[in-house]
Amino acid sequence: MSKLGDLGARLHRGEVGYDFIGNRKIWYGLSILITITAIVALAVRGLNMGIEFQGGAVFTTPKSDVSVSQAQDYAEEASGHDAIVQKLGNGSLRIQVGGLDTAQSDKVRTELAKDLNVPEDKIAAELVGPSWGEQIATKAWTGLGVFMILVVIYLAIAFEWRMAVAALVALIHDLTITVGIYSLVGFEVTVGTVIGLLTILGYSLYDTVVVFDSLKEQTKDITKQTRYTYSELANRSINGTLVRSINTTVVALLPVAGLLFIGGGVLGAGMLNDISLSLFVGLAAGAYSSIFIATPLVADLKEREPAIKALKKRIMTKRASAAAKGESTEDADGLSMDAAEAAVVGPRTGRRGRTEERRG
Repeated sequence: MSKLGDLGARLHRGEVGYDFIGNRKIWYGLSILITITAIVALAVRGLNMGIEFQGGAVFTTPKSDVSVSQAQDYAEEASGHDAIVQKLGNGSLRIQVGGLDTAQSDKVRTELAKDLNVPEDKIAAELVGPSWGEQIATKAWTGLGVFMILVVIYLAIAFEWRMAVAALVALIHDLTITVGIYSLVGFEVTVGTVIGLLTILGYSLYDTVVVFDSLKEQTKDITKQTRYTYSELANRSINGTLVRSINTTVVALLPVAGLLFIGGGVLGAGMLNDISLSLFVGLAAGAYSSIFIATPLVADLKEREPAIKALKKRIMTKRASAAAKGESTEDADGLSMDAAEAAVVGPRTGRRGRTEERRG
C-alpha cells in the first residue's frame, strides 16, 4: 500500500488525526480575513466587466506581425477607450473595445486597418449590446438563487437544518473568494466566468456532503454513549475523509490548471482564462471550506443543543473522575485508552499494541 493510502487508512480508523475542530477559530479568522480582503477589492477595484455586460465591439484581424502591446496602443488611440488585445493561435489578433456604438465601431475599424496596414474588409467587426449581458446576468442570478434554495431544502431533509446552514455559508464563502480574486487580478468577467462560477457550486458542495454523510453515520444515537462528544466525532469525520477530499481535489485541479496556465497563459486563449480561473479558485476554496468551515460550523451549532451540551458535560465529568482515580475509559471499539487520550482523536495504542509492547 502507498504511503498516502496507508495514511488514509489510519486516518479512517482514527489511529492518527489532526484536531480541525479544536483549531476552528484559526480557520474562522483566516476565512474572515480573506473574505474582507475580497470585499475591499470589490469595493476599491471593482470587476473588469467584459463587453458582453457593458457593450462594445470585437475586431478580429488577419495574421499580423504587430505585437500585442502595439496593437493595444493603436486600438486605444483610435477609440479613446481601454482595449484588450489577444494573440490567437493562427497569428491573428482579437481586439476588444468596450463602450462603442455602431458609428464609433466603423471609425475604429478604419483606423485599425491603417495602423495595422491591412485591408479594412479583412477586419471582422462584431458589435455587442449591453442588454444581452444584462439578460445573462439576470438569468445567472436566478439560477444561483434557485440552486441555493434547492441545496438548503435537500440538506435539511437528507441531514438537518444545521448542516444546510453550514453548507450555504461555505458556498457563499467560496463565491466571495472567487469573485474577490477576479477583482484582485483584473481578469475580465465574461459569460465564461459566469459558467465557471455556477459550475464550482457543485464541486464545492461535493466534499461537504461527503463529510456530512460520514458525520451523520458516526453521530447516530450519539446521546446513548458517553465516550465521544459531538465535536470529537465531527473531527473523526473530517480526518476519515481527508485523503479522499485531497485526492478528488487534486485530480480535479490538474486539468483545470492545464487550462489556466497552458491554455490561457501560453496559447493566449481568452475564454479558457475566463472559465479556468473561476474553476481553479473555486475548487480550491471549496475543498478548504468543506474541511475548515462547514463541518466546524455544524459542530458549533450542534454543541448548543441542550441534549448535546448535557452529553458533553457528562463525558467531561466522567473523564475527570477517571483521570483522578487513574482509571481508563473505553473507546467506541472497546479498546482500552486513558481518560486523557479520549478527549483527542489522534495517535493512540489499543490493547493489541500494548500486548505487543509487553512481548517486545
